Amino acid sequence: MKVCGTVFKYGNDVDTDVIIPARYLNTSSETELAAHCMEDIDKEFVKKVKPGDIIVAGDNFGCGSSREHAPIAIKASGVSLVIANSFARIFYRNSINIGLPILECPEAVAAIAAGDTVSCDLAKGEIVDETTGKTFQAEPFPAFIQNIIDKGGLIKSIAARQN
Repeated sequence: MKVCGTVFKYGNDVDTDVIIPARYLNTSSETELAAHCMEDIDKEFVKKVKPGDIIVAGDNFGCGSSREHAPIAIKASGVSLVIANSFARIFYRNSINIGLPILECPEAVAAIAAGDTVSCDLAKGEIVDETTGKTFQAEPFPAFIQNIIDKGGLIKSIAARQN
């Protein structure tokens, strides 16, 4: 799978409380969660994000509570990929479970700027900053995890195997 979009860039320790504030956890509506995604760290995010856009962040992205709402809000907002130096363990697994592509690549994080256009071949882990022409290599997921992401998450991938 290949993705391409404009970068929204954030720093270290972006926690689940700023990805989707707790005051919105009384809904499971993906549309409603997307409407409030990142609002406590970037009030303009939901007005500017377009399908395919990419989040780039520092260390420990998705730290805090274990709410699955956080990667759901990001994916439902149209974000096609999150690239970070590192991810909180539970956020990492929740992202795979709901089919949100994520990659760890500190070199890309250091070089990519907010507003850059970035493309990525997820199967290869190849990240290209189309704005600067620089290419970076992340460790791609093994085929079985890539299949989960490609199918839209764990539940959908299991359902596809049973059909």
